[in-house]
Amino acid sequence: MGNICRSPTAEGVFARLVKEQGLETVIEIDSAGTHAYHIGEQPDHRAQQAALARGIELHHLRARKVTYGDFEDFDYLLAMDDDNLAILRSACPEALRHKLHLLLDFAPETGVRAVPDPYYGGAQGFEQVLDLVEAGGRGFLAFLHDKINQ
Repeated sequence: MGNICRSPTAEGVFARLVKEQGLETVIEIDSAGTHAYHIGEQPDHRAQQAALARGIELHHLRARKVTYGDFEDFDYLLAMDDDNLAILRSACPEALRHKLHLLLDFAPETGVRAVPDPYYGGAQGFEQVLDLVEAGGRGFLAFLHDKINQ
């Protein structure tokens, strides 16, 4: 929602996965929120700490809100939960709605559809977010590989 917990964590995790595959020059990654609560702020310090413990730097990221141009510029927009997906759908031109997905649709093995918001919880919530977005990122990257190789 505010682009300071889940989305920047997913951006950092996915950027690492993409770099490991040598695809950083062909895949553009960015995160954004559906609300303007924290525009210009760094990710939550707890998200940064949890990510850094896994070797992922988030300090350079800044919160921003999704723009109309994002629907045109990006091939995929991945939401963390159904509420944010619904907000994206309402803002997205109908002809571009095929670009909208839940991140965890690419990780059915997790058994969950939504990445829970860790903001009001403890450190374990940020660890869970990292685990889930890594599973979603790996699944999404596999999906992209399959799509490219068709």
